[in-house]
Amino acid sequence: MTSRQRFLKACCAEPVDRLPVWLMRQAGRYLPEYRELKEKHGGFLTMVRTPELAAEVTLQPLRRFSLDAAILFSDILVIPEALGQPYRFRDTGGIAMEYLLDSSAAIERLDPTGIPEKLAYVGEALGLLHRELDQKTALLGFGGSPWTLATYMVENGGSGNASKTKALAGSDPKAFHALMGKLVTALTAHFRMQIEAGADAIQIFDSWGAACSAYQYQEFSLRWIAAIIQQLPPEIPVILFARGMAHHAPDLIATGTRVLSVDWTVRLSSLRRIIPPDIAIQGNLDPTLLNGTPECVRKQVTTILDDIGTTPGHIFNLGHGIQPTARIASVEALIETVHAHGVSERQT
Repeated sequence: MTSRQRFLKACCAEPVDRLPVWLMRQAGRYLPEYRELKEKHGGFLTMVRTPELAAEVTLQPLRRFSLDAAILFSDILVIPEALGQPYRFRDTGGIAMEYLLDSSAAIERLDPTGIPEKLAYVGEALGLLHRELDQKTALLGFGGSPWTLATYMVENGGSGNASKTKALAGSDPKAFHALMGKLVTALTAHFRMQIEAGADAIQIFDSWGAACSAYQYQEFSLRWIAAIIQQLPPEIPVILFARGMAHHAPDLIATGTRVLSVDWTVRLSSLRRIIPPDIAIQGNLDPTLLNGTPECVRKQVTTILDDIGTTPGHIFNLGHGIQPTARIASVEALIETVHAHGVSERQT
């Protein structure tokens, strides 16, 4: 069984010969070869927008580690940029949008047409990766949820509590719905383009869903995610990561997602008991543990694996993105522990 087959079977909650594993943000600053490439070519945005560099960065962790999936090196904010609201990184850290999305007129100016052409560099990078991986390793595309992107666009890079975005939704629902409609159109076109270019699955990051109250989450976020998933090919698995929202599992599943990706705040065994057996789970090691010793990582990975057991439909991952301070030896320990755990039981 190839890594690609293993990963896609796990997405469908089918038995596999061993647990598949990949890591959110698995390409990045914790790798010295990434830092060297970034320094040589002038920064993050240059690498995102240059297909050959994006493909190279995507492949870097696969050369070091035995991973079952490669996730495209890109950024969720390519969508606001394609709509007409560019972004940059502040010298002091953090993200800044080129202008504030602070009026109905500013929302009206956003243009959701021609997304595949505007983001052709994403499709070109995926095409390069599709040929390089030769269907032996799964290839993942991704994007942010409409709500999460809206928070960056309205809050000028994010505020933590999405106060301005929630105020927009409450005080001017017409403008909010116009913004979300444009994001749904753009993201749907973006995901379709990624699939056509060779992506085997799509991960949607609802990173700021927890800013919504329990009474707002469906209206502000989930309904728009569902609208996107309904327009994607049903044979392509969608992985939905909603940080801090595992307690909304039934509502998350109702979007049509095939895989729930969860953070480290939930026991996987508890989640498994309340979701249908044909829904896969992805997660959920606390990424800060990778800053520590390999021994600590092995212990916690084993605890998670013992907790979830050998029921089909688990993809091992972090509960959020890998950090720049992660230790390579600890990443290696994670992967080795997953591969060694329960192989004989899973084969039955």
